[in-house]
Amino acid sequence: MVIADKNIKSTPITSAQEVPSNGDKPQTETKEQAKPARLLSLDAFRGLTILLMLLVNNIALDVFTPKHLKHAAWNGGVNLADLVAPWFLFCVGVAIPFSAASFARTGKPAWQQDIKILRRGALLVLLGCIIDSSLYNGPVFCLDVLQLIGLAYVAGALLYDLPLSRRLCIAGVLLAGYWAAIKFLPIPGVGAGLFEQDRNFITHLNRTYLMGFNLNGLPSIVPTTALVMIGSAVGDLLRRRDRDPMWTVAWLMMIGIGLTVGGIAWNASLAFNKPLWTPSYILVSAGTGSLVLGLFYLIIDAHRWWKWAFPLVVFGANAIVAYVAPILVKLLILQKWHIRVPGHGSVPALQRCLDVMVAHFGRVPGGWLYTITYIAVWWLILWQLYRKKLFLRV
Repeated sequence: MVIADKNIKSTPITSAQEVPSNGDKPQTETKEQAKPARLLSLDAFRGLTILLMLLVNNIALDVFTPKHLKHAAWNGGVNLADLVAPWFLFCVGVAIPFSAASFARTGKPAWQQDIKILRRGALLVLLGCIIDSSLYNGPVFCLDVLQLIGLAYVAGALLYDLPLSRRLCIAGVLLAGYWAAIKFLPIPGVGAGLFEQDRNFITHLNRTYLMGFNLNGLPSIVPTTALVMIGSAVGDLLRRRDRDPMWTVAWLMMIGIGLTVGGIAWNASLAFNKPLWTPSYILVSAGTGSLVLGLFYLIIDAHRWWKWAFPLVVFGANAIVAYVAPILVKLLILQKWHIRVPGHGSVPALQRCLDVMVAHFGRVPGGWLYTITYIAVWWLILWQLYRKKLFLRV
């Protein structure tokens, strides 16, 4: 983990930077000109995904939870909660071109960039394992969300050196191959084409070959890598400084609409499915992500109306801290420390906070107050880091 101040270049996981274009003629840059400005729309969009993650992970309404703050049932479509993880992965991909350009300005050999990519991926996998080990109260190695993000990032970043057309072809082949495997490869004793929760080709691979090594979920690297590569193509578009901002907005919107429509069409053949990251789900996630990012770019970077987005930028500027810290604090402190309640024994500190709010304000208002308070506390912590220009990154 690296602590960086405002003078340190950002990493592709947590921030992106605009690269000013001076045309074809080289110019002497002043110190201030050499330092790229942050692409606030990407920070804000990343911050939105973190905010949604905190909301979904800490909602305390039980049966009163709104539908779109819960994950959809198997083949039950896509709820807002289902877009959080893929949008974060999409942001990881969008930031790769900015990081690559930043490294290219250093003049260092390319192998050093590859080492950095591998190190960042390894650290993300390690952080994911720490979270899972905290959940299971013992050392665990498995492939959960953060581990999958790290591995997909490594694959997408290492392939970024390829021309854009080849990267998009590879992303298409990965999605088409994944779809074909699910649709046409047979499960022994069952047959091909089944896509039920307990009977499908990817689940068969996980259970038969990978679960014994705690590697179930490994096939999902195929579609998530494609998502990161699509994000990197969008990042290439955002780095174009020789075009009018409205040209960029128009392309983001067209890409978003095209991918979303493509995902909806592919859903007719293989349903949206978050647990297995189906290609239709990947395209809809990338498409809606492009649309939201395009809207943010229009408002924040093109028209410079950015003050409203400051709360989101605070989350997005320290995204890894905002992702990991609330989970670890909840698992290791708030659910471990107990408070003695007269007549009720002792209860976890987190549960006691919820009980007090529900008792005073009612089930639904108290549940919302609990969730909003938890998010607000973490925003204040991240704001302190932001105002001191401390950005913790892998």
